[in-house]
Amino acid sequence: MGKHSKEGGHPPTAALPLRNKVVAAVVAGGAFAAVGQPLAAADDQPGVPERSAAVNPLSASKQLSLAVSGTSTSPASVKLLAPETSTDSVAESRQVDKAEAIEQQHEEAERARQEAERAAAEAKRAEEEAARKAANGFVKPAEGTFTSGFGARWGTSHKGVDIANSIGTPIRSVAAGTVIDAGPASGFGQWIRVKHKDGTITVYGHINTIDVSVGDEVGAGEQIATMGNRGQSTGPHLHFEVIEGGTQINPVPWLNERGIEL
Repeated sequence: MGKHSKEGGHPPTAALPLRNKVVAAVVAGGAFAAVGQPLAAADDQPGVPERSAAVNPLSASKQLSLAVSGTSTSPASVKLLAPETSTDSVAESRQVDKAEAIEQQHEEAERARQEAERAAAEAKRAEEEAARKAANGFVKPAEGTFTSGFGARWGTSHKGVDIANSIGTPIRSVAAGTVIDAGPASGFGQWIRVKHKDGTITVYGHINTIDVSVGDEVGAGEQIATMGNRGQSTGPHLHFEVIEGGTQINPVPWLNERGIEL
């Protein structure tokens, strides 16, 4: 009876306290490991009371400092972002001014380019017009301002027309022909006379320089002299005459009939 009662009954109560202590020790050890190695190291030092980062902020700060700066054996594991700096208003203003200046330069360069293109186009049109007129056989004798016409003037008869411009302005033969006079002339200082194929003679007076010689064959538009102020003259100009059948005629309608306007 006594044997059956011992084997079939409950285990001895004396073994329970020992097993409970073992379980508690295992659970406590796991919790301690979860807290972290720094706390375990601190607790292992003899004579140092138990502490944590929560109750010892200096220790936490030291650990953060080491993480940022690193040590000789352990590089920094935390990188701090540089604080944002406010934009320098003076530098920004200079950049804006520089950008505006560059833009203004570009605009001025563009305007200059367009103006140059317009001037080149106008010069080309004038050249083409002169070439067209030259192809037709006649050109304007000189560029300038029409200052005096054919007919009565100051109590005398003005036998030609005057075109004023600066000294040195080119003078051109109005049509192809042969130079029959080139040199000094009374009242004109110097002149050039050109005889054309139809027998008409054109006269160029008050000239400054002579670019042809007697006997030269010249083409329509070819430069034969430069404008001057020689002889009986009140200022730099070309005196231009047209002689048909030995008589001076009004050059204006004669030129107009040939597509030339003064």
